[in-house]
Amino acid sequence: MKEQHYFYTPEPGSMQLPPDEAAHAVRVLRLELGDEIFLIDGCGTFYRASIDAVTKKSCSYNIVETMPQTPSWNGHLHLAMGPTKNLDRTEWLAEKATEVGIDELTFINCQWSERRVVKTERIQRILVAAMKQSRKPWLPKLNELTDFQAFINRDFQGQKFICHCHADNLPLLSERLCPDSDVLVMIGPEGDFSPDEVHAAESAGFISVSLGHSRLRTETAALVATVMMQNR
Repeated sequence: MKEQHYFYTPEPGSMQLPPDEAAHAVRVLRLELGDEIFLIDGCGTFYRASIDAVTKKSCSYNIVETMPQTPSWNGHLHLAMGPTKNLDRTEWLAEKATEVGIDELTFINCQWSERRVVKTERIQRILVAAMKQSRKPWLPKLNELTDFQAFINRDFQGQKFICHCHADNLPLLSERLCPDSDVLVMIGPEGDFSPDEVHAAESAGFISVSLGHSRLRTETAALVATVMMQNR
């Protein structure tokens, strides 16, 4: 079976691959006139296309078939996380959460955060690569690093949860999730949210929950929360 090649093309009607995708198609994959490719618009649609012109720096195509997709999850899934001190772990989470499937990703600057700078340009490239690798037509919305208090004061629709380790016998996130609602889950940085942040979040309408008995790394907790949101 011939390998299928997928390219992120946010404006498929342009009939031109974006420059970085064109370079990959022409210089790396060495695709030629008449080869079949698949486009992803990041908004829920695949396109089957045929290459109709190639130069050293460009690749144009004709769309043969439009294939809108239905997401495997209900509602809008929003994951918010305090970035890890080791940026590799944050990037790993961004990749894996995209592979599993989320709609929005926000990094939050918390009281006990050990990292207060996140280069979203690099994270964005990781999200695109993970979307293509996992054959998902949805690119999560990536937000800039946001201060904790400003974040919890925003108007969110649906269920809102904060995961922390400051209390025993918290309900499991998986037990509180409603099947069809929009969901926002916050995961703290290394060292967790501070007690003041937990109180502020609860005052803003967030529900305190647990992810289970194991003490998880920040990025592991975020991925577990993503899987729980997917499987509700």
